[in-house]
Amino acid sequence: MNLDIAYINDVHGYLEPHPELFYKDGEEYIETAGGYARIASLVNDAREKNPHFLLFDGGDTFHGTLPVVKSRGECLVPILNKMRFSAMVGHWDFAYGPGQLQNLAQQLNYPVLGMNVYKENDELFLPPFIMKTVGDLKVAVLGICCNIIDKTMPKHFSEGIKLTDGSEELPRYIEKVKEQGADIVILLSHNGFPQDVSLLKKVKGVDVCLSAHTHNRLYEAVKVNDGIIIQCGCHGSFVGNLKLHLEEKKIKSFSYQLNTVDSEIKPDSEIEKMVHDIMQPYREIEKDEKGKTSGILHRYSTLASTMDDFLLSAIKDAADAEIAFSNGWRYGIPIAEGPISTWNLYNIIPMNPVISTVEISGEEIIELLEANLEKTFSANAMNQMGGYVKRCLGLYVKMRVENPAGHRIQQIYFNGDHLQKDKFYKAAFVTMQGVPEKFGKNRQNLDIRAVEAMENYLKKNPGYRPGKLNSFCLV
Repeated sequence: MNLDIAYINDVHGYLEPHPELFYKDGEEYIETAGGYARIASLVNDAREKNPHFLLFDGGDTFHGTLPVVKSRGECLVPILNKMRFSAMVGHWDFAYGPGQLQNLAQQLNYPVLGMNVYKENDELFLPPFIMKTVGDLKVAVLGICCNIIDKTMPKHFSEGIKLTDGSEELPRYIEKVKEQGADIVILLSHNGFPQDVSLLKKVKGVDVCLSAHTHNRLYEAVKVNDGIIIQCGCHGSFVGNLKLHLEEKKIKSFSYQLNTVDSEIKPDSEIEKMVHDIMQPYREIEKDEKGKTSGILHRYSTLASTMDDFLLSAIKDAADAEIAFSNGWRYGIPIAEGPISTWNLYNIIPMNPVISTVEISGEEIIELLEANLEKTFSANAMNQMGGYVKRCLGLYVKMRVENPAGHRIQQIYFNGDHLQKDKFYKAAFVTMQGVPEKFGKNRQNLDIRAVEAMENYLKKNPGYRPGKLNSFCLV
């Protein structure tokens, strides 16, 4: 038989077609991609062609855009149920607290899995796996939620729960599902592509790993031992289609295609109507122009990004600070050259946090950045717990990515001079991921939020020009 697996990951609440970043001849350009109605059409077409079909969601689903955040994920449930997923896992899906994720899970017609998520009494918080029968094939689907939920995310994400990286649990559950007659083992993981490669090198028995979290556009499947790994970009711009050819219930060959969800795909009319109804209250802010950009704003780069430089410029200006920090978030669709609307600003930072300030020493800044660089580039993939490199404005860092933890920064400059370890600097930031609580003194929350700060900044700079990205320099 042929088993078809369709897969999306890290949609981050993007309900409808949107700008997406692509590359050609070394240049960046924008095209429209994504949208659940188009994804549904691809999925429905694949189901019609082959009844031996499974659809999975890699998580980062219930957070990322204003309507999804305001509804605490609720607005998405009817759409997801209509699409008939088989299972999902999560990360930002815990953003409204574990209780709300359980509430959402109870409304779904498929499970949220997590073999590595525990209550404080060590009971499992989520089901660890499911068994699916496809034709005469028994398929086990095992789930791992993102390891960092209780480590680097805001505290309310993990209230009453704790997480592991799943490496100890996975062999036990593989053995368990094999005992229950599983012919094929699928691992649905939100740990990240480097972590999944590391895991499959150590643990045998995974036939397919559906990877998420790190937003890799894998145009070819990756083989690790006997396991096949795929990951499908982000924002619903791509759907992966993995075809397994089986003989005597064993995988004999496979093919994989990363499909761009482009304008040639006719949208599913029912889901298009559902999306339209959700988006209707937000049409005015889509038209509400606040300024313009003379270049593409995006956060698809590891060391620095034009989008976060813009965000930090506004934060720094609003706080009258010397330096500004934010987390190295990966999610957030690009803004094309041209108008910047209020909708665009909420896509940059949909939770719209308050701007905070802190007095932080040069020595603490170095410690903060070194810790972040280790979480981003650790030689041990399981210790990589960040997004991209922490975004900063007002500093210039010369670094060696190959150096060991604590020794990557070679030189660090503030206003052209070496950063002084014993001097305190006024820094502005958003969320505890920008500057963790243990750093600095005299923390204050200002009476202004991020979106308002960006609006005010555009009033002063209505024709924003993205600058040269040089906060971090590899030497």
